[in-house]
Amino acid sequence: METVHIDLDERSYPIVIAEGSLGLNSTWQALPKAAAALIVTNEVVAPLYLPALKQALSRQYAQVHAVVLPDGEAHKDWQTLNLIFDALLQHGCDRKTVLFALGGGVVGDMTGFAAASYMRGVPFVQVPTTLLSQVDSSVGGKTAINHPLGKNMIGAFYQPQLVLCDLATLDTLPERELSAGLGEIIKYGPIADMQFFDWLEQNMEGLLRRDRGLLAHAVKRSVEIKAWVVAQDEKESGLRAILNFGHTFGHAIEAGMGYGNWLHGEGVAAGMVMAAQLSQRLGLVDASFVSRLRKLIERAGLPVRGAVIDALDNAGRYLELMRVDKKSEAGEIRFVLIDGPGKAVTRSAPDTLVREVIDQCCA
Repeated sequence: METVHIDLDERSYPIVIAEGSLGLNSTWQALPKAAAALIVTNEVVAPLYLPALKQALSRQYAQVHAVVLPDGEAHKDWQTLNLIFDALLQHGCDRKTVLFALGGGVVGDMTGFAAASYMRGVPFVQVPTTLLSQVDSSVGGKTAINHPLGKNMIGAFYQPQLVLCDLATLDTLPERELSAGLGEIIKYGPIADMQFFDWLEQNMEGLLRRDRGLLAHAVKRSVEIKAWVVAQDEKESGLRAILNFGHTFGHAIEAGMGYGNWLHGEGVAAGMVMAAQLSQRLGLVDASFVSRLRKLIERAGLPVRGAVIDALDNAGRYLELMRVDKKSEAGEIRFVLIDGPGKAVTRSAPDTLVREVIDQCCA
């Protein structure tokens, strides 16, 4: 068991990286006391891990309820969010009720948003079961649902009480989902730690084989970097934006292709290559860095080319979607770019250069 602490004064909490701890009552004993708990999960994860978590929590809470959501990014919307509120109200849950997000990033984001909103705020816990959610979305308190015009556009900053990354849950993860998580892990190298990037180059095949020791190190180092960034800029007024390397292009792909057609990590992977190409065109990095990044992403089993969203004006459609991005200011798109390996910067770029990158990088 390893623990990384995220320092946010009274909102601080531990991120525990363990193996086989999900079903242990001792894992949850330090949580706030309450009469009831509600586990939010989805139809894929529920058969795998809901019984164990429910049994462990039943030793601590008099009532343990569960709500099972439909699976997938396409259901990260108001209608599905209301299923959580329906369950809370039907069971008469009060403001001390603890919500548990058991699943990937979609479940975590929606559970956190429900916790932030129900009775103006109830405690919640992240129990991420995908690699992507363990290294990214479960940490830092970003909660949201999607809108047809933009990803994660409706939400709140709301920190959990605890994050438990149980590495045993990765055994049941489909290969495509594992690769998607590696995309979010890879991003931490170019923005903050090129030694970690070197390590990923040396160990990518072992990670794909799900070597437990390698996965533990990758999760821990990713979480350490994210916790360090979030502690300095909880609500993304500056530094935290660097965590969105590849996301501006990636979110455009996800929204433009229809939520769920590309996994989030796949969009981020192609988006990182596009952002690196834009960095090169602006003179911030050289071609060798872009090539190195592309090769590592390809080895992880991820796409290195973007999607054609609009056959008539693909670049124009990308620009339209990216102007809805949360980093945009007064209609100006702000990109996270690499200002030399291991250092990220947020800045704008001329539309002409962005169009050239999209035309070059999209299949």
